[in-house]
Amino acid sequence: MKRRVAREKALQALFQIDMSDIEPEVALRNVLEEEEMDAYLQQLVLGFIENQERIDGEIRQNLEKWSFDRLAKVDRNILRLGVYEIHFVEDVPNNVVINEAVEIAKTFGDDQSSKFINGVLSKVSQS
Repeated sequence: MKRRVAREKALQALFQIDMSDIEPEVALRNVLEEEEMDAYLQQLVLGFIENQERIDGEIRQNLEKWSFDRLAKVDRNILRLGVYEIHFVEDVPNNVVINEAVEIAKTFGDDQSSKFINGVLSKVSQS
């Protein structure tokens, strides 16, 4: 599985967890359907779950004129994946993480999502 696909499936899994409070393993099975588990997908989802408090705190610190609770669930989970990759995945440069998050936001978010995601993740990567 390509990393872009893993990121998109990780977003879908985190969205399910966020919306329905289901277990990460169930969400992963749901997004994989009949496919085999991908190591990077699993790392993204379980890594976020392990570090959720720190990651959500980092997002809160870098929001301007916006509250964490008002974020669209899609945007919130794209940010979570991006912050996780910036802080915990060493073999992916920050600019690649940001670009991937922006592209995913263009697909799954609304018209303003990509600019918003870019701004927040750029601040996170500089802190």
